[in-house]
Amino acid sequence: MINSSETILFLSGAGLSPWIWDDVRRELPFASVVAPRPTADAPSLRDYAEAAIAAVDDDTFTVVAHSIGGVVASEILRLAPERVNGVLAVSAVVPRSGESFVSAMPFPNRVILPLALRLGGTRPPESAIRRGLGHGLDETLADRIVTDFTTEPRELYLDRTRGHSWTGRAGYLMTTQDRELPESMQQRFAGRLAGDWRESIPTGHLPMLQDSSETAASIARFIAA
Repeated sequence: MINSSETILFLSGAGLSPWIWDDVRRELPFASVVAPRPTADAPSLRDYAEAAIAAVDDDTFTVVAHSIGGVVASEILRLAPERVNGVLAVSAVVPRSGESFVSAMPFPNRVILPLALRLGGTRPPESAIRRGLGHGLDETLADRIVTDFTTEPRELYLDRTRGHSWTGRAGYLMTTQDRELPESMQQRFAGRLAGDWRESIPTGHLPMLQDSSETAASIARFIAA
């Protein structure tokens, strides 16, 4: 049975605007909010987590974390474990205690990425955005992703998590045609979650845009499980 009184906190992937969740939010019978970016200069990972927590008025909520949002979710679980009913990772990076987004990557990515961030910044070239994030999207959506992409601070990628004691309900939604986070890597991250709820969706890295109906249905099934 679906509890329509549930509240969802959506955590977006790096550089992505809140509107990516609009269609999914319309299809779900729950209150929801998309975590805002923090307003501080050069915000830390903790700043991202605190801004997300502050955006939810209700006492408790379920986190739906996409991509680098999985790292932010880990910090939320450390700061406010009593408020989290569950965590659903959507093609998300799930760090171990003491890992950052970068250090959670397999070799050689965890060696190459810090250098790339230092030399090239955190905004990928347009061609890379279209090839990775845009895979599976129609041209109009891919154009909008490129236009609205926001440069994130390096701290979001490099700040290390500090661990948490939260052991609540967790699940993972895998995207099987993902060019940003291959399915084998997602399986590794899914294995780090305490829960055994897993589903797959045949999309690229942005299932909320490529198939909003099925993404919403998966979220609803997780909450109802």
